[in-house]
Amino acid sequence: MTSDLTHNEHNNILKALQSADSTVVIEALDELRVSGKTSDIPILVEMLHQSQNPEIKAKIAGIFANLKEKDTVPLMIEAIHNQKYAPELKLLVSSCWENGLDYTNYLSLFVDLLIRHDFLVAFEAYTVITNMETTIDQAKIDTEIEKLDQAMHTTTDEKKALMLDVIDFLPSIGS
Repeated sequence: MTSDLTHNEHNNILKALQSADSTVVIEALDELRVSGKTSDIPILVEMLHQSQNPEIKAKIAGIFANLKEKDTVPLMIEAIHNQKYAPELKLLVSSCWENGLDYTNYLSLFVDLLIRHDFLVAFEAYTVITNMETTIDQAKIDTEIEKLDQAMHTTTDEKKALMLDVIDFLPSIGS
């Protein structure tokens, strides 16, 4: 997403997203994939939520999986936090590890997702965590490990295995 479009061209693409013709919407999404703006993220999240068209949903998922701008991270996190988008949570979380951006500032959120959600969302959160590379303050690591230790007593065996992996992994990025 890097915009080389004029303001009017970009607005025309955004208008095309509202078309009743799915072909027009898909073409607009293809254009946004190349020349979209960070400010388009909330619009795309809402479209993902509203659309029943699997091809449109897949196009939006592809855009999210290929984000490269650091300033998109807070917008993705905001969407993950928003209960309105709970049906899209798995896809939103998976895009965080797929796009390879740095989500280490949100370690606590991903640990909470691992603990509190079903296995599919938990696995995506696990993948985000285990792909983190940036060093995190050791006190924060210790807090998250303690949280995971507590959750281990009341979770499924599947999730317990993920939590143990994360507990083993976290010290490697502690400072």
